[in-house]
Amino acid sequence: MAPVSSTAGAPGTGAAQNGRDRPWLMRTYAGHSTAEASNELYRRNLAKGQTGLSIAFDLPTQTGYDPDHVLARGEVGRVGVPVSHLGDMRRLFEGIPLEQMNTSMTINATAMWLLALYQVVAEEQGADISRLQGTTQNDIVKEYLSRGTHVFPPVPSLRLTTDMIAYTVAHLPRWNPVNICSYHLQEAGATPVQEISYAMATAVAVLDAVRDGGQVPAEEFGRVVARISFFVNAGVRFVEEMCKMRAFTRVWERITTERYGITDPEQRRFRYGVQVNSLGLTEAQPENNVQRIVLEMLAVTLSKDARARAVQLPAWNEALGLPRPWDQQWSLRIQQVLAHESDLLEYEDLFDGSPVVEAKVAALAEESWAEIGRIEEMGGVMAAVESGYLKSRLVSSHAERRARIESGEERIVGVNCYETTEPSPLTADLDTAVMTVDAAGEAATVEEVRRWRETRDEPFWRSGARDPALYPSAAQALRQLKEAAATDANLMAATIECARAGVTTGEWAGALREVFGEFRAPTGVSGAPVAAGAEEGSALAGVRRGVERTAAELGVGKLRLLVGKPGLDGHSNGAEQIAVRARDAGFEVVYQGIRLTPEEIVAAAVAEDVHCVGLSILSGSHAELVPDVLERMRGAGAGDVPVIVGGIIPSADARALREAGVAAVFTPKDFGITDIIGRIVGEIRTANTLDTPDKLDQHDRPVQRDPQEVTQ
Repeated sequence: MAPVSSTAGAPGTGAAQNGRDRPWLMRTYAGHSTAEASNELYRRNLAKGQTGLSIAFDLPTQTGYDPDHVLARGEVGRVGVPVSHLGDMRRLFEGIPLEQMNTSMTINATAMWLLALYQVVAEEQGADISRLQGTTQNDIVKEYLSRGTHVFPPVPSLRLTTDMIAYTVAHLPRWNPVNICSYHLQEAGATPVQEISYAMATAVAVLDAVRDGGQVPAEEFGRVVARISFFVNAGVRFVEEMCKMRAFTRVWERITTERYGITDPEQRRFRYGVQVNSLGLTEAQPENNVQRIVLEMLAVTLSKDARARAVQLPAWNEALGLPRPWDQQWSLRIQQVLAHESDLLEYEDLFDGSPVVEAKVAALAEESWAEIGRIEEMGGVMAAVESGYLKSRLVSSHAERRARIESGEERIVGVNCYETTEPSPLTADLDTAVMTVDAAGEAATVEEVRRWRETRDEPFWRSGARDPALYPSAAQALRQLKEAAATDANLMAATIECARAGVTTGEWAGALREVFGEFRAPTGVSGAPVAAGAEEGSALAGVRRGVERTAAELGVGKLRLLVGKPGLDGHSNGAEQIAVRARDAGFEVVYQGIRLTPEEIVAAAVAEDVHCVGLSILSGSHAELVPDVLERMRGAGAGDVPVIVGGIIPSADARALREAGVAAVFTPKDFGITDIIGRIVGEIRTANTLDTPDKLDQHDRPVQRDPQEVTQ
C-alpha cells in the first residue's frame, strides 16, 4: 500500500470554504491486535475520508506493562493496539507521514512515554517535530474516578503532566499535551454539572501546577492555556448536551480571564473534541443505537459557537463486542453526510438569542461554579480524589440513574419499553456481528517483545537511526530515568532517551514505579448512599428478605459476595453498581477495586469465606481469566462456591463460560440490577441445595427459571 498523505489541519469555525465553515476533524477510535494490523486499518480509514487518527492502545500499554507480564494475560491487543517499544511504534505508523497528520492518542498514565515514541518515529521519518499536530489525553484525574488506567499516585502523576506541557510548549508548539476528559465521567454516571465542574477543577489543578512550577516563563503562560484541550461526552438528551457545551465555553472563559488573566481571545478559546456516548448504547435492539449516535452528534455540531473541533463516533454494535471495519465506516459516513450533504455549516449560531437555551446554559454554569467552589474548599481536585469525595459522588449519580431506568422513570427504547421486536438481520449471526481478536496473536506479541529485549542493543537494530550515537543502551537510559525521577528535573528528555534505546513500556513504567510507587484509587462504594428504595412490596425488599432467609438457613450472619475485577480492565462502573445494590440488599460485600490477578481474587474469596464470586470484565479477556479463576477455586477447595460473570461477552463465549462451570453470565441486556442480585441469591441457594432452585420473587416465593433463559 502506498504511503498516505494528508492535508488535514485543525478545523476553524471561522474559516469558510465557498461560504461554508470547514468541517471538524473526523476520526474513528481504532486499534487492535498488532501494530501491523492497526496500521492497515488506519490507512484504509484515511483513504475513506477520515481526516485525523485516534489511536486506541491496549490495556497493558495504557497501564505500563509489557505483554509478557502476568497482569497482561488475556488483555494483549484486545481493546487497542499493543505498543511495547520503538519498533512497534515504527510499524504502527509505517507509510503515514506524521508531519502531515493530526493524531489523537488516548493514553494517560503512560502518555509521556507514548509521546516520546511518537516523536522519535517522526524524527526517523525526517519530520520537523515543531510541526507535529495532535493530542495526548494525559488526564490522570478521570482515571482515578472512572476508567482505572492510573499507575502512579496523584502528585508524581501531575508532575508527569506538567513536565510534558513544559516540553511541548517549547519543542512541539502545535501539540495538545493534555486533553482534560469529562467523557468517562459521564460514562461513570456524572450529571452535566458534575462533568463541567470536575473537568474544570482538573484543568485548574494542571494550570496552577504549570504556573507555579517555574518551568514556563510567565510571559509564555498564555501559550500553555492555548494548548489545553478537552474531550467530552454527548448523550442522547441532545438539547441539554448542547447547552452543556455552551456552558463549558462560558465557564472556561471566566476561568482563563479571571484566574489566569489571559487577554488574547484565541488563547482563551474552549477547544474540545468529542466521542459521543457509549453508555447509552444497548445490546437489546442494537439497531436503535444508530439514531442515538446521530442525535448525540447533533449536540456537539449544531451550535457553531460551541462546535467540536474533532468528532469520533462509536459503532452501532459496541455493546455486543469489538466493531468491525465496516461498522466503523458506517460511523464515519454519518459524520460525512452531516458535514457535506446538509447545510449546517452555512449558518451562524442557530441558538443565539434563544431564551430557553440561555436559561439552561446560565443554570448549568451557575451550578458548576458552586461545585467548583466546593472542590476548591477541599484543597482542589487532587485532594477531592484522595478523600474519595468525587468518586462517591459519581457512584451515587450512576446508582440513581440505574434506579430510574429500573423503575421505568427513565425510558430506554427496546430495553424497558417497546421491547417487542422483529428479528434483526444485523444480528442474525451474533458470532459474526463483531470482530474477534485471534488469541494466537497474544502469544506472538509476547514472543516478539522478549526477542526485542534480547536483540535491541545489537548493531543491526541501529540501522533505522540517522545517527547511531543518539541511541544509548537500554540499561543506561533506564538508569538515567530513575536518577532524573529522584530529582525535580523534567522527565521528558530522559524518556526520549529511553525510547531511542529500545526500552519497553513495562520497563519505563517499572522504573518510575520504583521511584514513585503505585496508587489504588478509592472505590466510592462504601460512601455511596442508598439509591433504590426497599419499601414493602418493592423488588429490593423481596430480594432483601431472600438474602436474610438464605443467610439464616446457612447459619451465617450475612451472605458474603466477592466482586472481583481480574486483569487490567479498569471500567469499574458495573462492578461498583452491583456492589452497592448487593450491599443495600443485605449482603456483606468484598470489593477490593480493579486490577487483580485470578490468584488474588481466589485468595480473597477463600479468606473471606464468601458464598458467591462475581467477576466483571469488559475488555474481552474473560476467555482467559475466568477459567483460571474457576480452576483456582477448585484447587483451593472452593469449587462449590458459584462464580458469576458480567461484561461485554458474545453469546458463543457465554455458552463456553457456562460449560466451563460459570453459574450465570450477565451482559448489557441485563439492566435490572435488583433482578441480578435476586439471581445471585438463587445461585447461592442452588449451590447449597436449599429449597429454592433458582431465585426468589419480590414476595420471597420460589420461582423456576425460564428454560429458554438457561440456553441464551
